Amino acid sequence: MSFADTLIGWYEEHQRYLPWRGETDPYKIWVSEIILQQTRVQQGWDYYLRFIENFPNVKALAEAEEEKVLRVWQGLGYYSRARNMHAAAQEIMTRHEGKFPKDYDNILALKGVGSYTAAAIASIAFHQPYPAVDGNVIRIISRIFGVCDDVSQPAVVKRITEICKCHIDATRPGIFNQAAMDFGAMHCTPKNPKCVECPFATTCYALKNQLTEVLPVKKKKTGQRHRYFHYYVYISDNKTIIEKRTANDIWRNMYQFPLIEKDSETSSEPSEYTIREVLSHQIIHATFYVKIAKKLPETSENQFVIDFDNIHDYPMPKVMTEFLKVLETK
Repeated sequence: MSFADTLIGWYEEHQRYLPWRGETDPYKIWVSEIILQQTRVQQGWDYYLRFIENFPNVKALAEAEEEKVLRVWQGLGYYSRARNMHAAAQEIMTRHEGKFPKDYDNILALKGVGSYTAAAIASIAFHQPYPAVDGNVIRIISRIFGVCDDVSQPAVVKRITEICKCHIDATRPGIFNQAAMDFGAMHCTPKNPKCVECPFATTCYALKNQLTEVLPVKKKKTGQRHRYFHYYVYISDNKTIIEKRTANDIWRNMYQFPLIEKDSETSSEPSEYTIREVLSHQIIHATFYVKIAKKLPETSENQFVIDFDNIHDYPMPKVMTEFLKVLETK
């Protein structure tokens, strides 16, 4: 039995139920794949349903205000994903007459779409034989076929992609790709893979050579940068000041309380709360200072006064929403 037949046979028996499973609409497949880029399936499940409810098709997403898109996305993090989807939807409306492009190259050209996402859409929606190579696929191919080089190197990923191209089921490419994703997520897992009951047990290079815990080989991650955000929460007569993040930085176009970034977490002022959020390349230490005053201070550029009761109308990063939860319980 071929690699593809064995993989698909496993999938037919063990596949996960997912709200987008069996979907053929390229728009909905695109939304699910973008959400899952940096998000666990269980967390992304509800966000997918909510996103589709608010923006059921390309036209609805393209015509929405960016602020609403960010608000629906709020809590998922990596907000550039939402901004890129919004821009890509507008591109589809203008360049492709509102129809999702069908060929791989045009899908890949959409803003925020990489080779993995383009291959997933092209194979699942349009039955084109492009392998979708993500971390799960890299892991199973490295182990089964014995790819022992550093998978953080583009040349190694290209080699793994070529192996997939040789083995992908040309008549069922979408099923093949989904089977590979599920097999990596459920069976050939990073830790404690189910080798004893694996359909590839007799042919797996890693298992035969006792390299299951070694492969895939990955170089160590670079160190994360620490940033210290000091937020000032001014409250007067149920009004407060917020500002919009407009710089080319994390959380662009999201809203927050007035911020001063410092070199350390220490301050001479008594703080109300401190939150630590770990991002991919940086760690945010957010300290909040609540200032109850008779009069709000003067606002500066990108700042404005709102009713505190309306604060949830504005898309905000996770550190802000976590602080507001604490504040609202007091």
